Amino acid sequence: MKIAAMIPARYAASRFPAKLMQVLGDKTVIRHTYENTVATGLFDEVLVVTDSDIIFQEIASHGGKAKMSGLQHESGSDRIAEAVADMEVDIVVNVQGDEPFVNKHPLEKLLSVFEGEDGKKVQVASMIQTLREKKFIEDPNYVKVVVDRNMNSLLFSRSVIPYPRNSNFTPHYYEHIGIYAFRKEALIQFTKWPISPLEASEKIECLRYLENGIPLKMVLVDYMGVEIDTPEDLERAAKLLQKDGWGQAS
Repeated sequence: MKIAAMIPARYAASRFPAKLMQVLGDKTVIRHTYENTVATGLFDEVLVVTDSDIIFQEIASHGGKAKMSGLQHESGSDRIAEAVADMEVDIVVNVQGDEPFVNKHPLEKLLSVFEGEDGKKVQVASMIQTLREKKFIEDPNYVKVVVDRNMNSLLFSRSVIPYPRNSNFTPHYYEHIGIYAFRKEALIQFTKWPISPLEASEKIECLRYLENGIPLKMVLVDYMGVEIDTPEDLERAAKLLQKDGWGQAS
């Protein structure tokens, strides 16, 4: 089974422009993401797919592999689908460019859901981690997800889900980590569907799968670090890097 990691990297992020080129420790965010993904040793190929000459040069000038996307895209999945269309690959992992703390163990766990007889039924998979702090649960920059008993996604939202109507019951809150694994055919199919109503409203691309009847197999993982969506996230990431000396985890 051939597995490729694709890192979509857009320069003009609406909430935090040029966030991927911000310096975290001694490297840019996008370099941390790329180099940590390569260091896992899990992939036959790792490629940054970008619309930016600046990001392309940042990766290429440090010995990495990058490709310019030729079209405008609404989502990272659309961007990497263009890149893999002519590649011979079975599983495509979408590692978001703003995930500088990506490491091996969670990715191994994610890829394992495609193995065996049950794995043949999985078309798309992704990761979640437990959210405990109220400020993060209520923060729309943290995408929440609810799952069924088989860890298939039921709904993603920037709102608080589930809503705590019953004060005598404490629900589990899960944050969706923006790392996906697709069978190539499922990813290509994604690009043929129009943007769905929930996706357009929430700006969460995986809702397009749910609205077309394909659940995502969710994998619960330990703490992954900080996804860089805001300047405050960058500050938190810098403190985490300094505190833990976070490098590529084995």
